[in-house]
Amino acid sequence: MSTAAAVATKWNLDTTHSEVQFKVKHLVIATVTGFFKKFSGSVESVSEDFDGASIEFSLDVNSIDTNQADRDNHLKSADFFAADQYPTLDFNGTLVKISGNDYKLNGDLTIRGTTKPVEMNVEFGGTMVDPWGNTKAGFEINGKIKRKDFGLNWNAITEAGGMVVSEDVKIHINAELAKVQ
Repeated sequence: MSTAAAVATKWNLDTTHSEVQFKVKHLVIATVTGFFKKFSGSVESVSEDFDGASIEFSLDVNSIDTNQADRDNHLKSADFFAADQYPTLDFNGTLVKISGNDYKLNGDLTIRGTTKPVEMNVEFGGTMVDPWGNTKAGFEINGKIKRKDFGLNWNAITEAGGMVVSEDVKIHINAELAKVQ
């Protein structure tokens, strides 16, 4: 009796058609949105629906963009990401199908040398062959982390006693993958 081993399909993140966004409350009354402009990632899956797929993802801290240069420089400083010492944020995890197109992405996120488990919600958009014959897959990923869990502790108190920067950071990723031929 022979058992055929499943062959993993490799997918690379199509950075031209993907984005990484975060949102954090400022002064508890407004939301600041930022992006990371440079990132990379890959997926290995043994199933067509990506259930159980292995995910690797990395983003360049120096590519942070909140549309305000002084704030971006502060975020890169030792007060927050310490980009000179920790130039990337890294994630390794597994995609698990819950039902239909709903998945959970579970894995380890490393920021500033601190690694913590995270779980994010994922909606699988499906697969499609583009006009050039390339197979693509789309995902929308949403989650929330507590920045202080990763050593991002800087804050200040307003005269009214409120915090300048919320501890919660919302993450939103639109990811398009390209099947490696």
